[in-house]
Amino acid sequence: MDTEHEIVVIFCTIPAAESEVMARALVERRLVACVNVTPVHSYYQWKGEFCSEPEHLLIAKTKKSMAEATIAAIKSLHSYDVPEIIAVPIVAGYAPYLEWVHAGTKDEV
Repeated sequence: MDTEHEIVVIFCTIPAAESEVMARALVERRLVACVNVTPVHSYYQWKGEFCSEPEHLLIAKTKKSMAEATIAAIKSLHSYDVPEIIAVPIVAGYAPYLEWVHAGTKDEV
């Protein structure tokens, strides 16, 4: 695929009660082609306190050109002050799947 069709994976942790709403919104808006949701347990420091929380990890697949719009949507829907949102490029993959991801997202924001 050429660079205009590059695919990225966006990782985001979110409270379990919010994961379905977030996943549906991203897919229904065609910002992403697919979101996988899996339970995780996160350990971190926040405002000087040790935290241990059950969360869901969202793994969203989208075009590179949709990454900023997807990040903005996640920020607007997320309840955390500083949500984890990390975009990682795909360097290789099964071409028919990558084409499906591309076809499953908007052409423009």
